Amino acid sequence: MILQALAGYYEKLAEEGKVERPGWGIARVAYGLELGLDGTVKHVVPLKQEETVGKKTVWKPQPMKVPEPVTRSSGISANFLCDNSGYILGADRKGKPERAVQCFQAAKEKHLSILNDCRSKPARAVAAFFENWNPREAENYGLFQEDKEEIFGGVNLVFLYEGRYVQEDEEVREAWEDFLDQSKSGEKGFCMVTGRQDEIARIHTSIKGFPGAQSSGAALVSFNAPAFESYGKEQSFNAPVGEKAVYAYTSALSYLLREKNYHKQIGDTMVVYWAESGEPDYQDIFMDMMDPPSDHQDQLNSFFKNLKENRRVDLDDADIQLSMSEKFFILGLAPNAARLSVRFFYQDTFGNILNNLKVHYDNMRIRRPVWDTVEYVGIWRMLQETVNKKSRDKNPMPHMAAGVLRAILTGGPYPVSLYDAVIERVRAEQDDDNSRIQKITPGRAAIIKAFLIKNYKEEVTVALNENNTNTAYILGREFALLEAIQEAANPGINATIKDRYFNSACVTPAVVFPILFRLKNSHIKKVDNKGLAIHYEKQLGELQTKISVADDQTTAYPKQLSLEEQGMFILGYYHQNQKRYEKTNKEER
Repeated sequence: MILQALAGYYEKLAEEGKVERPGWGIARVAYGLELGLDGTVKHVVPLKQEETVGKKTVWKPQPMKVPEPVTRSSGISANFLCDNSGYILGADRKGKPERAVQCFQAAKEKHLSILNDCRSKPARAVAAFFENWNPREAENYGLFQEDKEEIFGGVNLVFLYEGRYVQEDEEVREAWEDFLDQSKSGEKGFCMVTGRQDEIARIHTSIKGFPGAQSSGAALVSFNAPAFESYGKEQSFNAPVGEKAVYAYTSALSYLLREKNYHKQIGDTMVVYWAESGEPDYQDIFMDMMDPPSDHQDQLNSFFKNLKENRRVDLDDADIQLSMSEKFFILGLAPNAARLSVRFFYQDTFGNILNNLKVHYDNMRIRRPVWDTVEYVGIWRMLQETVNKKSRDKNPMPHMAAGVLRAILTGGPYPVSLYDAVIERVRAEQDDDNSRIQKITPGRAAIIKAFLIKNYKEEVTVALNENNTNTAYILGREFALLEAIQEAANPGINATIKDRYFNSACVTPAVVFPILFRLKNSHIKKVDNKGLAIHYEKQLGELQTKISVADDQTTAYPKQLSLEEQGMFILGYYHQNQKRYEKTNKEER
């Protein structure tokens, strides 16, 4: 199913000229060798270009259309017209000079064989180069000295003749394609992807440039041990996929990984997505839905309103008519040595996926401080709430991140690991204004709210619900009031009851709340504003009446709260505080 969807997307891309047909691919190239007709290297042309990575601008090899590179697992196998210095020049930095010479000999034989009948000047120049070049003198060649470390460090090199890339010459292109046609002599069979007769691929092309995978590339499909073989079928003959289908799905996946708006990294999972029609507007809007920019909040409100009313959508000042029945694909991949692991694959109509995202954002809605204007918290920012801000590794747990994304897209329950991670962070952290660390952030409260709604079917409101009779929720509200009384009695206090008692009150209220009320009796006497003191006492009294009473007519605090109840406690505390701060802000205005 995955390969079929990618192969179908390739056809749409090929029709628009966004990817190459079989026999050609894209490689990142750092330098070009300008040749004379006699094969001598006349100039070394830097081909790097500036790219923005995060907040930095760096120089990177540029993507270039070249003859399709071979798949290397072991041994020596040369590319045509684009390769590293070991194959092109016969020297590299791998510490095995004899092997580099063997690589050059393999490249020489391949180029001379392919270009044997070509009479164009670019073809003759390349042939002359391989006939006359001496690998033993490569590192001492004068033109290489300025960029010597990089040229021999493994970057890709190409050939130029009179300012034009050799692979663009018509005769050279025809010679390469003739070579490919003549070299097809593999086993024939029915392709599992297309259902048509084709030459079956023995090894699938590796995907290069995948974050965390080997620099030489990682395979999405591979069989490399007898344990994975069956019925005497070796390597990829176990699951027969035709050469054309392999080229199609790998080209489509490589394209998605190159285009920055068509993939998103969540933890160690790379998420790529595409519409069946190949229309990029779907991908652009999905990108905004997954990670809403802070300046797009109003636009998203308008978008979701139009989506609900089945009207045209307006996003990024562009009037786009989208089909909600368009099939949309989302694939999550993670690096695993020389392979790519499939974390999840999901397909549905675009409308259903957007509705699931809307439900998620509705569940995450919560009353925020007046200074926080972000209504739609993107998935990456959401997952950051599970991370220790003081740790070096700021990435969320990999499997949890993938599970959260899958739950959001499918409308299923959130993974329990998300809830556990948030509760753990609440327990572990203390408020620290200097480090801008909060114990209970709006994001953590929002996650707890969404989890309780989705997984426990709790009825949790966006802001304070004074009619909620859940005991844990009421206890959280009480704790917030007790803290407010302490702060009113001791203005500017550095540490409150929250620092010392919150965690234990959240887990074993029967042990802690009697202590807190005794402290309250002491604090309330110190409050200068007697009207405020009476107001707090009245609120506490009303909340106490909502908690069950023991046989001795005292308040029956629960001995222990479950994880679900701890979440309600935290939400009660958060909602009560936001109500208090909201009143304070109104008074200040």
